[in-house]
Formats: sequence, structure tokens, C-alpha cells
Amino acid sequence: MSESLREKQSRFVRYVGLLIEWADLQGYELTFGETWRTPEQAALNAAKGIGIRNSLHCDRLAVDFNLFRGGKLTQDYKPLGEYWESLAPDCRWGGRFGDPPHFSIEHGGRK
Repeated sequence: MSESLREKQSRFVRYVGLLIEWADLQGYELTFGETWRTPEQAALNAAKGIGIRNSLHCDRLAVDFNLFRGGKLTQDYKPLGEYWESLAPDCRWGGRFGDPPHFSIEHGGRK
């Protein structure tokens, strides 16, 4: 039996908790960037070329984080991305497609 969207959303939240805890143990600090996105906002972003209309943020399966180390903003997302990808085969890190702050679970062929 395949996993429903609601079940996947719950798994996503559990994994985000694991990622936050792991990042903290590694000496990183996170703040939320964008989590849920309305379909209207997704359409506006897509029109500006900064996202897709059918964003996983609209399905509550994606989050963007701001990453800090030593109190300073950093772009060194690779360790977090690799950890995220290790959680499950459908965990996708945006660093693989030009969006390093993005962490999601694949759904409907979208990442």
C-alpha cells in the first residue's frame, strides 16, 4: 500500500525534527526560511522564475532553512544535505539542483 500525502507529511515533520537535532549536535544553528507556501505565492514565484507553480511547499513537504555557524550565516549546507538524504530514499536536498537551503520529500515526481 502506498503512503498517503498526510502520512508523508507526518514523516516529513519527524525527519525535520531529526535534521534540526543533528544540526544542533554538529554546532549549527537553524532558523526557518520558508515552510508552507500558498498556491498563489507559488504561482507568483514561478512567474518570477524563482520556484515552481506546483511546489512541495504547498503540500507541506518542503522547508527552507537559514544556516548559521558560530553565529554567522553560512552556505555550507552539504553536511546537512547529506544527512537529510540518508534518512530515506525519497528525501531530497536542494543542493543537488541549485537550491541549497531546500529540504523536501519527493512526491508525485517533484522534489
